[in-house]
Amino acid sequence: MPQFAANLSMMYTEHAFLDRFKAAADDGFDAVEFLFPYAHAASEIANRLADHGLAQVLFNAPPGDFAAGERGIACLAERRSEFHRGFLDQALPYALALKCPRLHVMAGLMPAGIERAELRAVYLENLAWAAREAAAAGIDVLIEPINKRDIPGYLLNRQDDAHETLDEIGAANLKVQMDLYHCQIVEGDVAMKLRKYLPTGRVAHLQIAGVPDRHEPDRGELNHPYLFDLIDQLGWQGHIGCEYRPRAGTSAGLGWLRDYRTTAQGTTP
Repeated sequence: MPQFAANLSMMYTEHAFLDRFKAAADDGFDAVEFLFPYAHAASEIANRLADHGLAQVLFNAPPGDFAAGERGIACLAERRSEFHRGFLDQALPYALALKCPRLHVMAGLMPAGIERAELRAVYLENLAWAAREAAAAGIDVLIEPINKRDIPGYLLNRQDDAHETLDEIGAANLKVQMDLYHCQIVEGDVAMKLRKYLPTGRVAHLQIAGVPDRHEPDRGELNHPYLFDLIDQLGWQGHIGCEYRPRAGTSAGLGWLRDYRTTAQGTTP
């Protein structure tokens, strides 16, 4: 049966951030992810993880000024030094402290007046560098195709482009973060893409949300129980991050997870 991780940036927002770890554990999660940890000391977060028996499975490297609308700086030549500092001085130390095996590097937005090919060349250079730095620590660097409706102008949008990026760089610890929500919005055919890419071993993390509104996965145009069964049949051993915005209280909205677990275990509610 697939393993699920609560996304503490979107879920449990009715609690203060450091209280969300307990809330997730109380609801039966054994793993968590979030966007960024940097507003809190690594030791504080590590203590919450240990106290509640949780594994940290993913977070993002510094993305620039997220509050001001930046969504990564890895494709921006003039921000190369800032990208390196953030990765070395913040992302890697936090990953080691939290025993987190994966770091997502956001590509960034395409500025007007700069050719995509030029931005992509910088992106590839920074990813190759980050993968080398992370390899020594046993950490995977992840890239994620994101739809242009949620983030207009984002550099990386398609699954095939992400896998071509991996081919070009050739680093064993550079992998794909496959968000089925973004995949459905950009290109659809989600089940066939799972069949194509999961067996390669180059997808290190999956994420879900209902399409199109990014609420719980029991609403919308994707048949998530079917996809969960397919993921299980394909033998994928990673976590599925629940990166959605609950319609109301987080715990009250977890009926989809309870129902799926009950059905997968072959019991009657």
